Amino acid sequence: MSSQEKSGPTETKNIGLRGVVVADSTISKVDGERGILIYRGYDISALARKSTFEEVIHLLLVGELPKAAELETLQQELAACRVLPEPVIATLRTLPREAVPMDVLQATAPLLATHDPEAGAPTFDACRRQALRLICRLPLLVAAWERLRSGREVVAARPDLGHAANFLYTMHGEAPDQERASIMDTILILHADHSFNASTFTARQIASSRAHLYAAIAGALGSLSGELHGGASEPVFRMLQQIGTVDRVGEYVTKVLDNGQRIMGMGHAVYQVTDPRAEILGPMAAKLADQAGRQELYQIANEVLRVTTAEIKRRKGREIYANVDFFSAIVNSMIGFPVDMFTPVFAVGRIAGWCAHYLEERFGGAHAKPTIYRPKAEYVGRYCGLEGCTWTPINER
Repeated sequence: MSSQEKSGPTETKNIGLRGVVVADSTISKVDGERGILIYRGYDISALARKSTFEEVIHLLLVGELPKAAELETLQQELAACRVLPEPVIATLRTLPREAVPMDVLQATAPLLATHDPEAGAPTFDACRRQALRLICRLPLLVAAWERLRSGREVVAARPDLGHAANFLYTMHGEAPDQERASIMDTILILHADHSFNASTFTARQIASSRAHLYAAIAGALGSLSGELHGGASEPVFRMLQQIGTVDRVGEYVTKVLDNGQRIMGMGHAVYQVTDPRAEILGPMAAKLADQAGRQELYQIANEVLRVTTAEIKRRKGREIYANVDFFSAIVNSMIGFPVDMFTPVFAVGRIAGWCAHYLEERFGGAHAKPTIYRPKAEYVGRYCGLEGCTWTPINER
């Protein structure tokens, strides 16, 4: 069935709003036909290979890459924010240890608003400061939950470590070497923004109602948790585990496709060629797997990619490519994240983009949208005429 169906004599509806332009933005651009992703004019490949996440935070929130003095100021601001309020930690201690990490994150992130004296303040500067607090404290929430649920104590951030290194330190309790910190930087940069995806649109829709930043982030976290969005990397990894050996890939892929199901991590709603983020993560996954002596895991993934590509071409006559989730599942595993933490790791990167979009939605000048989002739906339910259906008492129904 086409995504567009007749809704009336002069109207069409687009299921999923695919291709419908709803706002202007200067933050990021996705060119699906050419496989290009840019943040504020900068190609993602250059940013991922040459920048730190702190530089990208500045780029997304301010609009330009920072000068040396600006970066130093930002690092000092972030260091001052990198403290998790004790009452929030106390709340984490009350939660059942088997709770889903994304549920925990969505439940506790809004609590940070109650410990932010500027929460709800209606100025750009106040909201930018809230954004920095959220960008710093979301990874602390993720790390704190991982440690508490495994019976370990929460680790405080270190002022001498950068953002990515602190995330790994507070998660594992050991300062990472430069290579691991650099890998974490790259992961966060690659996930920092992706235009009007589901979670970002959710954040902007909430922002359009003039709700505060914490409410918008809570909504975005809920959207991100779905397996068709940020939750896709977890089933990718479980798929690779289920396959087990390279020689079983063909049988697995054939069975899944025969049943009308999809191979997780393959294909993208926008990219018609290779996802540029996957191009960066693929070689990284191969290198990390080799270093860890887990080459077969990467070999299984590579064979899934090859077989799926060939099968889709044979069955449907079109190309299919790996997306960001396909290889990020391997990379996240190799640097020590539990499988159910893959989506929270995604959120730790995407929080920067969400905050940038919130600021643009509310304070973006010529790019700010002056009204609340209010699409309409076509009612296709029961119809009993203009007067409506006849109500009857409960004993006569």
